[in-house]
Amino acid sequence: MATLRHSYIAGVGHYVPSRVVTNAELEPLMNTSDAWIQERTGIQERRWFEEGKDTTANMGANAARKALEMASVEANDVQMIVFATLSPDYFFPGSGVLLQRELGISNNCPALDVRNQCSGFVYALSVADQFIRTGMYDTVLVVGSEIHSSGLDKSPEGRGVSVIFGDGAGAVVLRPSTTEGQGILSTHLHAQGEFAEELIVKEPGSNRDNRADYVVANKQDLYPYMNGQNVFKHAVVRFPQVIKEALEQNGYQSTDVDMLIPHQANLRITQYVQQKMGLTDDKVFSNIQRYGNTTAASVPIALSEAVQAGKIKRGDLVCLAAFGSGFTWASALIKW
Repeated sequence: MATLRHSYIAGVGHYVPSRVVTNAELEPLMNTSDAWIQERTGIQERRWFEEGKDTTANMGANAARKALEMASVEANDVQMIVFATLSPDYFFPGSGVLLQRELGISNNCPALDVRNQCSGFVYALSVADQFIRTGMYDTVLVVGSEIHSSGLDKSPEGRGVSVIFGDGAGAVVLRPSTTEGQGILSTHLHAQGEFAEELIVKEPGSNRDNRADYVVANKQDLYPYMNGQNVFKHAVVRFPQVIKEALEQNGYQSTDVDMLIPHQANLRITQYVQQKMGLTDDKVFSNIQRYGNTTAASVPIALSEAVQAGKIKRGDLVCLAAFGSGFTWASALIKW
């Protein structure tokens, strides 16, 4: 009987811009307060990109270089790029090809862009995992990178959303393994499009006779809209569901989890999920306090930091989980 092939994470890395934006800095801009922001989100500060220095692609490349180094893989050994972002450098082409150029990859490997917002990295990881499982590729680079700060309404009208988001990038390198019980055990992806407009940036949309003129007249539609109450209500249901789905498929219980890396959407959501799953503080990783919500970058940044801090070791059962716009939600269960 042939040994089943699967993928494992051989390297992780992350990059965040050097500019730190504290809640105090936002107070005069948005008529808000540090206490108000922390009470509702748990966020104390976030990173904002620097124009002329940071781009979605080069932040992803900075994270990727660290992941490649950990994996002992050269850039030209990468056989596929899967790039998750909702904030690409250009309307087209996607940031995947720009990342390929940034890294100097000259082997013409495919570059696939994934648009699944907060669930984007776990979706991208699932895609990469399937390509390795089938034997099509041996080395896949998966990146999540976001620049939100250039597209936020920084006035008092936008504070309910704009205080939440930050910029950054994370990356992993996937390699094949035939060691039973090691690596990515399973991934689980879901979507519910009836709630698409509950968390949305509507413009610039393609369904206008003249999108440029429409945007000029409707600038507010360039900013994110979020029905926060409804997003929270669904998130606290879908997070536990998709985590339990992954555990049950692989014969585990929540007590077996060594580390849960949730999408960093809101500290209150994470705390609710932690309580619902019966997990202790040392088994849930949170860094939203320092980075805010970095959407597709949040899971790989948190994973990279957890590995760097020694909170994840070989043999640990690690669960990644995300929920966001779409609505979309996803999980991945990994034996490290």
